[in-house]
Amino acid sequence: MILGILSDTHGDADRAVRGLALLDEKGAAAFVHCGDIGGEDVLTALSGRTVWFVWGNCDYPDASMNRYVRSLGLPLPDAVPLRIDLDGSRIAVFHGHEREIDRFDSTQVDYVLHGHTHLRRDERIGQTRIINPGALHRAAEHTVATLDLSTDSLAFHALD
Repeated sequence: MILGILSDTHGDADRAVRGLALLDEKGAAAFVHCGDIGGEDVLTALSGRTVWFVWGNCDYPDASMNRYVRSLGLPLPDAVPLRIDLDGSRIAVFHGHEREIDRFDSTQVDYVLHGHTHLRRDERIGQTRIINPGALHRAAEHTVATLDLSTDSLAFHALD
C-alpha cells in the first residue's frame, strides 16, 4: 500500500488540493496529514479519503471544529502520538512540537511521521524510519511524500 504524507498546509486549501492530487497520481491509497492544517477548507479537501491527521501547534481545535471534522466523516485524533496499524506497519504520527516526541520509545513502531519544521526528513534511528514530508506552506519548495509500506520505499514530490 502506498501512503501519501503531507504536512503544514496552514490553511492553504489550494496547495492542499494540489498536493493531494499529486499523491493520487503517485498511487496513494491512504493519507496522513502531520498537522498545522489551518482551517476547514483543508479538512474539506481531506474528506472522502482514508485519512488520519494530528493537530499542530498552529491549529486551534474547539468544539465547533471537532463537530465539523465529524460531519466530514474524518477521524478525530485521540492521542499523541496518533498510532496507526496499516498494511502490517506500525506508524506513530506527531506534529513535531509535542514534548512527547522527545520521550517517545520509537522501538515500538516502524515509522514516525511528523511535520512542524517545514523541512523534509528521512532518517533511521535503529529500526525506525523517521519521515517529515516537508511543507505546503512557508517552504522553499512545497513537497509531499509517498511511502510504499510493502517495500519501505519513500519518495518526495514537489508541487509545480
